[in-house]
Amino acid sequence: MQKLTHIIVLLLLSVNGISQVATTKTENFKASFETKIDISQYMDYDGPTIPIQILKCGISDEMYEQYPELKEKRVGLGVANITLEYLENLNRFTFTEDKTEIKNRMVKQFQASQAGISQDKLDGRGKIRLAHYFVEIECYDYSISEDEEIRVKDGIKETVVTRIGLQVRFTNAETGEIIAASGLGEAKTTREASLLNDENLSEVKFNQSTIGTATKKALDIACARILSRMVKKNVFPK
Repeated sequence: MQKLTHIIVLLLLSVNGISQVATTKTENFKASFETKIDISQYMDYDGPTIPIQILKCGISDEMYEQYPELKEKRVGLGVANITLEYLENLNRFTFTEDKTEIKNRMVKQFQASQAGISQDKLDGRGKIRLAHYFVEIECYDYSISEDEEIRVKDGIKETVVTRIGLQVRFTNAETGEIIAASGLGEAKTTREASLLNDENLSEVKFNQSTIGTATKKALDIACARILSRMVKKNVFPK
């Protein structure tokens, strides 16, 4: 139906000699704390690292309730995996275990080693690292918008924009002080079609890969702001 509508509109435009009939656009707004900041100055780091513990990462239950398609497309899993790998690749953090079950298993292994009933000798005294910061990464915004422009000369141009907003929070394990930053990432899928090339006149479909692209862009912004504040607080030398 949409394909037929586009063809009719283009034919009417060409007959009437109108260069442009309609443009459908969604207003985009980014707050100053969401806008792009250069993270390149914080890459290629080779210095002391700090232990952190990830308490929460991904999409909240409230967001799933608001956008059920996120759970259907397993978007939350992708966001969590990308976020953890992103933080690790910054080379500034080491990760400590937060699962009680695994911690208990570590203690039992130490006890077995001390009792002499195990072949392998493990001594965890003074070696277990505690987190200096507790980290939470939460998706606070998710949207997909469609823009359309129809011209006789150029045909039809449709753009689907996927937006993901992420907030990163570092809580100091000693003082409870919070360092927080947000980032809004965008990824676009664009399709152009003409009256002579009607194979592409079907509706633009959501592209799953845009989730990963938007997530990485959001992390670039949020993490750059976090690292900037950590450097000012002398958590990192640079």
